[in-house]
Amino acid sequence: MPSPEQAPAQTDGEDALALVGLVVETASGMRRLTGARWERRYGLPTQSFDVLVRLARAPGGRLRMSELATRTALTPSGLTRAVDRLCSAGLVARESCDEDRRGAFARLTPEGAETMREALEYHRRHVDELLDSALTRSEREALVDLLRRLRDGLACPGV
Repeated sequence: MPSPEQAPAQTDGEDALALVGLVVETASGMRRLTGARWERRYGLPTQSFDVLVRLARAPGGRLRMSELATRTALTPSGLTRAVDRLCSAGLVARESCDEDRRGAFARLTPEGAETMREALEYHRRHVDELLDSALTRSEREALVDLLRRLRDGLACPGV
């Protein structure tokens, strides 16, 4: 095995692959650590947290089911199961769409909104602990800026 000094220099394409791999591995690690803590505290799977966060940040605490599926990257059947669990827990309610009889909304209930106020603060403190152990405040700010630019560039490709 070559030493780091003997290793061939990476090409731009290899650097890009390394970058994508690191972003995916980091996101996966954060999701695993924060998800396990969420599940222990609230007794709901991580997918439920994903749904609740999107609803908590949406105007009026509600989103069309199709929009919610896109934002959470859950399959339609996975989203249906997650929303069913949240409805059973009293955290989310379904509403019909007056403009489109086939469409439906998911909406945070008052209990769901209260749960999310507490849960988001709990989650924020945990994420701060994880990030503070690895990055300075200025590094965090720079990373947020870079990731936001990357996300925005990928969300609107010039096709």
